[in-house]
Amino acid sequence: MTATRKDSTMRIDYRRVFPQAVRAMSGLEAAVHESSLESELLELVKMRASQLNGCAYCLDMHSKDARARGEQEQRLYVLSAWPEAPFYSDRERAALGWCEALTLLPSAARQTPCSTSSRDTSTKRRSSR
Repeated sequence: MTATRKDSTMRIDYRRVFPQAVRAMSGLEAAVHESSLESELLELVKMRASQLNGCAYCLDMHSKDARARGEQEQRLYVLSAWPEAPFYSDRERAALGWCEALTLLPSAARQTPCSTSSRDTSTKRRSSR
């Protein structure tokens, strides 16, 4: 028998742990909603970021929000493979690509070797001879 979770929960109660960040995020959210970006597009972007971050709580929340705004089930199901899917507009593809670039930036930075430090080391070796 497989155990199931009735409700997803946040990993960290960030409202309690870092309330200043919550206020900043709320301000950013307000600014984004005042922009020309459609709420449907914003929900796709939030859901994609949640997929990349592996956050079940956020995926649950954003998929429900997207459905409430009229998003098609098929587009939500295929969102993780959006580059190969034929039913996202150029505007949506640009937003999803930007979302991935920003969301994956921290992990890309950790995986990139620091070429500056290796150059400094080789320079020091040469100059000490």
